[in-house]
Amino acid sequence: VQLQASGGGLVQPGGSLRLSCVVSGTIISINSMGWYRQAPGKQRELVAVVTGGTYTKYTEAVKGRFAISRDNSKTTVYLQMNSLKPEDTAVYYCSGSPYYTITPDDYWGQGTQVTVSS
Repeated sequence: VQLQASGGGLVQPGGSLRLSCVVSGTIISINSMGWYRQAPGKQRELVAVVTGGTYTKYTEAVKGRFAISRDNSKTTVYLQMNSLKPEDTAVYYCSGSPYYTITPDDYWGQGTQVTVSS
């Protein structure tokens, strides 16, 4: 199973980015996918998860600003990030699991850097 994340970059506070993560190389169903992030000197934290295609959960710090979604083929998961703040700066990792779980951590993408700065 390979997960390929993309879409990171440098954005000003208040701006938006959309991260994408493409799943390939598997014939099994990836039933849960998520986005984690890790800022310098901090532990990796779960930002958002979608499981079963419809159930979503967000960490409190991003509620109302971020939205996670999957395409109908379930091969791509997105993280739409709006109203970005400097504290959102981190490396963002996509993850997946064949299980229905709110902490998908069986498979990992390579990470994409998001920097929010003026």
